[in-house]
Amino acid sequence: MTRFSLTLEFDGTPFQGLQRQKHGSTIQQSLEQAIFDVTGEEAILHSAGRTDSGVHALAMRSHVDIAKDISPFRLAEALNAKLRPAPIAVTRCEIKPDDWHARFSCIGRSYIYKILNRRAPLTLDKKRAWHIRPDLDADAMQRAARSLVGLHDFTTFRSVHCQSESPVKTLDRLDIRREGEWVLVETAARSFLHHQVRSMVGCLALVGMGRWEENRIADALQARDRQELGLNAPPHGLYFVHADYPEEQDTMQEHI
Repeated sequence: MTRFSLTLEFDGTPFQGLQRQKHGSTIQQSLEQAIFDVTGEEAILHSAGRTDSGVHALAMRSHVDIAKDISPFRLAEALNAKLRPAPIAVTRCEIKPDDWHARFSCIGRSYIYKILNRRAPLTLDKKRAWHIRPDLDADAMQRAARSLVGLHDFTTFRSVHCQSESPVKTLDRLDIRREGEWVLVETAARSFLHHQVRSMVGCLALVGMGRWEENRIADALQARDRQELGLNAPPHGLYFVHADYPEEQDTMQEHI
């Protein structure tokens, strides 16, 4: 049995999220079916994170155990052929030790949320960004975001359906910048609560539109009350960017 690490890129628009669901197509279901078609094995896909319906990924890390004697290159090529025309691609495939786990070995996850801030409607980026017409003050959003960085109880920014044992998380980074018509929100942490990123972005957008004072973000955080949440940003602007693993950080350091 060989453990393969898969790096996945996908457009989440037509799916009910990454994790297998009772109803509707998911990324996991699509990959597991492709693996069965290639190997004849009923393998289970494990991933670094869970994404909601409509959320995208640039480099989601997953793993699967396969008994068939097949090289990483051949496996990736075969899976991509079976996945067509679904908007999912295996961009990298590697062999990992048996104790490596896409979820439990992961020590950091990062996301980017894309807002297209203009009057004109979306065309090419429809369902791939949040369209906000009023001008956003990205500098005010950045100042307000500072109160969220660090170790906090994020109950206000947590979905009522969140399955995490604790609402306490350490947010390592939350940066907002403007690039022309785009307002980009980048964030990183060891792990996130369900809807945490979308909830933070939604409230920060209210600051950017002038509907919330900057200090209201800190007040909402301190309230530890979901009722204080102002807005949950839609899923289609959110992208899973990267997953960090200790041994890969060591490899990166060797090449610096």
